[in-house]
Amino acid sequence: MRILVQRSLEAKVEVDDKIVGSIEKGMVILVGFTYNDTIEDIDYLINKVVNLRIYDDENGVMNKSILDVGGEILSVSQFTLYADASKGRRPSYINALNGDAAISLYDEFNKRLSKYINVSTGIFGADMKVSLTNDGPITILLESRKHE
Repeated sequence: MRILVQRSLEAKVEVDDKIVGSIEKGMVILVGFTYNDTIEDIDYLINKVVNLRIYDDENGVMNKSILDVGGEILSVSQFTLYADASKGRRPSYINALNGDAAISLYDEFNKRLSKYINVSTGIFGADMKVSLTNDGPITILLESRKHE
């Protein structure tokens, strides 16, 4: 499982010219799944995301989490996080989990994440337009398999 975290001042996702999810200050997280991802991967990355210290404290040091600053999360499914462009010019998506299995994990991820923080989402599999004001910019890639 991979998550790309972007600290943002505001963000929204549109489908068919309609806003389906939006947040004020917080994070935009792009979420991708691969084969053999489990609930343990989900829980591991939720813990990382909500406790990631990427917000400034009173001394201007990134020492606070999204929970500390009362932020929100915009969660967007993103199978292209598992793109492999090491050969040729067309990325391969063979390592991305198929739609039926991925949507189940994505829904469970958002359900569990929403126990800690307000979560808005896009629409799984839709053609989405994501807009954000990246704050910093701060962008961090998290992977669940690195903890093994």
